[in-house]
Amino acid sequence: MKSYIVIGLGRFGSEVARRLCEYGCEVLAMDTVSELVQQVSNEVTHAVVGDARDKEVLRALDASNFDCAIVAIGGSLADSVLATMNLKELGIPKIVCKAHDETHRQVLLKLGADQVVIPEQENAARLARSLSSPNVLDYIELSDEYGIIEVPVPKRWINKSLIELNVRAKLGVNIIAIERDEKINVSPGADYRLLEGDILVVLGDTDALNTVQKL
Repeated sequence: MKSYIVIGLGRFGSEVARRLCEYGCEVLAMDTVSELVQQVSNEVTHAVVGDARDKEVLRALDASNFDCAIVAIGGSLADSVLATMNLKELGIPKIVCKAHDETHRQVLLKLGADQVVIPEQENAARLARSLSSPNVLDYIELSDEYGIIEVPVPKRWINKSLIELNVRAKLGVNIIAIERDEKINVSPGADYRLLEGDILVVLGDTDALNTVQKL
């Protein structure tokens, strides 16, 4: 199980925290505002009131043991910078930050953030899905129930044709495109045989897509 610490529980941060937990991850949600912490306390693994600008607070929470930190602090570039610097010094393997604009984004990248998103350009649910599922190359949410994922061909599917796999009947998903050697085959035929290195574009409901990504 992957573990995440989400710092800043505004609309974006709280949504990422909830979604990660829904995807089976361990999530520590953190904010300086007790009301925001309380709002997500029943929907994440742990929720605490704390200030990420204080490195000792992060150290006391064993922040360095988490696989990834999401800095979703709103309002202040200085606060984001301090939190990011503290997390970097503590050695967290991956740091993802929220930014307000391109200038903010560039500052955080220079500080060592591995990924910086601007909420107006990134969907929180899509970010959470991609973080929680390393084998998912991309995720597009079509609705609360349906989405599209881009995944490497599962090993057990290699050298099998689409008609042999019969994924629509067995899993409730549709393979709507296949990328091979940088060429994309849209709506591949039933006799199309999957090869190692293929990238599949799969449409289905949330449960079915979760099953595919675990194969």
